[in-house]
Amino acid sequence: MSEGGPRVGWIGIGRMGSPMAERLLKAGHAVQVWNRTRAKAEPLTALGARILDRPADLAGVDVLFTMVSTGADLEQVLFGTDGVTTGGRGRVPRIVVDCSSIGVDQGEAFRAGLGELGTAMIASPVSGNAQCVRAGKLGAVASGPETAFREVEPLIRTFAARGVAYVGEGELARFCKIAHNVLLGVVIQNLAEITILAQKAGVPRHAFLQFINDSVMGSTFTRYKSNALVNLDWTTTFTPALLRKDLDLGLQAARNLDVAMPVAAATREALQTHFGAAHLKPDPAAYLRQDFAALLETVALAAGVALEPDNVPIPTGLEVEGG
Repeated sequence: MSEGGPRVGWIGIGRMGSPMAERLLKAGHAVQVWNRTRAKAEPLTALGARILDRPADLAGVDVLFTMVSTGADLEQVLFGTDGVTTGGRGRVPRIVVDCSSIGVDQGEAFRAGLGELGTAMIASPVSGNAQCVRAGKLGAVASGPETAFREVEPLIRTFAARGVAYVGEGELARFCKIAHNVLLGVVIQNLAEITILAQKAGVPRHAFLQFINDSVMGSTFTRYKSNALVNLDWTTTFTPALLRKDLDLGLQAARNLDVAMPVAAATREALQTHFGAAHLKPDPAAYLRQDFAALLETVALAAGVALEPDNVPIPTGLEVEGG
């Protein structure tokens, strides 16, 4: 473990939080962890993590990272019963780095509440999934007091190996993340549509997506999603519900700022049809916990196209570093 480094805390050991905290541990940082479901954090103890019983037990760390699903979750772990700021004896983290995808208004409220206690807040949402973290291809954006950002930048770069863009004060990073995930929704919806279009014309999905990935329109995202679309592998990286939440955040921001986003609005409604189509499944709730790439099935259903796996292995481009 690093000697004389900052005392680091981490809240949120989910699909993303776990590999992010793991990279900090592997880099030699001493990390104290709290997670609502303790069992999910247990594997990190093999790397030296110390699991605590309450968020309040993290009040004494220098830098606290949070990676939770919603603004309500963040409010609870920071200010709720046994929240980090209730630790007593005047102790609070010097800096909170929130990597969650939440609304701008929520972020502003939490920033103000922490500021009253003397804690600086850095908003630092990330771009990528758990595979990207492990492959060293995660990116991040950050906003907040620049002095605090420069202090935590090396820690963020530990898991955001592609780099972290500092965009200014306040909640500007939230706008960047919301815009990013609106683009994510538009791209996956259109990628599903054109893939089904090509299939209905007679083009195998794997051949079509190879063409897209090798063209100027290919990207890290289209490449690593191709295996899912080709082989109908809906292993969860990001759920339709989380994507819908982010599209709603983007459209709300657009209304607040008087920006017309007709393509994003159409994508939001197209995504909603996936929730309706889920009721054709034996277990709709379980189906909606699968990956958002499963909306390919909804597009195919509307087009009268029957889907079967191509059974063609497609490299994702996310091979683990050193693997």
